[in-house]
Amino acid sequence: MRPPRPDPAGAPVTSVRVVNVPNALTMLRALCVPVMAALLWVDGGGDGSARDLAAAVFILASITDLADGAIARRYGLVTTFGKVADPIADKALIGVALISLSWLGDLSWWVTAVILVRELGVTALRFWVIEHGVIPASRGGKVKTLVQTVAIAMYLMDVPLAWWDSARAAVMAIAVILTLVTGLDYVVRAVRLRRASRVRSAA
Repeated sequence: MRPPRPDPAGAPVTSVRVVNVPNALTMLRALCVPVMAALLWVDGGGDGSARDLAAAVFILASITDLADGAIARRYGLVTTFGKVADPIADKALIGVALISLSWLGDLSWWVTAVILVRELGVTALRFWVIEHGVIPASRGGKVKTLVQTVAIAMYLMDVPLAWWDSARAAVMAIAVILTLVTGLDYVVRAVRLRRASRVRSAA
């Protein structure tokens, strides 16, 4: 029997069932989005307990993002559905959280715009190179995701401490810088991947 063709990210590409654990986690993350938004908007964003629950849902959903990819690669459960649905669920979670926070007046709109333009741009790049391969997450990208998640969670939480606003603003500033730097890196790697694929095809 011919061995499975390896995926550029390291996971074997096989004919696996769409209904599997990684894809279930992706769908769970997508379902968390409206729940988080509903909790955040309770009493116009003024209900502290609801905001803390919204932060908890956001963190839970973010953990599923780490788990689904790791499980898919580890057990060879990579599917086309997962490759498409995973980034969409990620961007929906981040996008709804950021837009809601800006709409409520907790976060500047320019911060939301910068992060969303980068995230949507990276998603477009993924579709642009999907037939040529998958660009694995870089160390910087993983750090960006972690810092971005922490920053958004801090803005979602209701913490009545004098230093909290300054702390979350500082973490968000770091997240924005990492967002821009890693976004540029992703563009460079996407272009290189397409060029390398064309060279292989021409050979």
